[in-house]
Amino acid sequence: MKIKLTLLLLIVLFSCKTDPNKQIDEGKITGNKYHSKEIGWTMEIPKGWNFTSKDIMEERNKKGMDAINETAGVEYTANELKQLLNFQKDNFNIFQSTSEPFALGYSKQWEENNAGLKKLIYKTFQQNGIKADSTETKNIEIDGLVFQSYKFIVYNSKGEVILNQILYSRLINGLDFGVSINYNNESDKKEMLDAWFNSKFKK
Repeated sequence: MKIKLTLLLLIVLFSCKTDPNKQIDEGKITGNKYHSKEIGWTMEIPKGWNFTSKDIMEERNKKGMDAINETAGVEYTANELKQLLNFQKDNFNIFQSTSEPFALGYSKQWEENNAGLKKLIYKTFQQNGIKADSTETKNIEIDGLVFQSYKFIVYNSKGEVILNQILYSRLINGLDFGVSINYNNESDKKEMLDAWFNSKFKK
């Protein structure tokens, strides 16, 4: 028993020492700050949150893409998707951010794509038997930049709210930049939103 407890302690200690910069595809984490050179984005990371490993993020993305592809009947890929800053408190309270190249073919193409994605996510919930509501898309300004934002509310079979998801997105430097905030309580929601809304963007 003593050996097992010692091994468990070592695993926890080595896990805490894992370099968070190895868990992202772009940008740099220094102390409690993350900076993306490609986006021109800097954000402070709340204390007491854990960095999410790339393996977990890739698994989540694969499950999400598989569900969306089944709903759409089209094979979408995320080969150029980059994991940026990702951290979480537990399996319900999660901050995720990604970027992906988006070449404009015509004016308003990105806006149309974003609206289509919102409909596709909602339809995916429905086809998988998950009751959900979505809010209207609205513009949110962060450090002088306008982001499109909408929210999904997910319910259990009893009609009780089990998860909230807020999505923020904007086209920056030819990249589709997105932030997703999942939460099931107001305290963790506030910590993530405070950090996100205090982000700085290079103009």
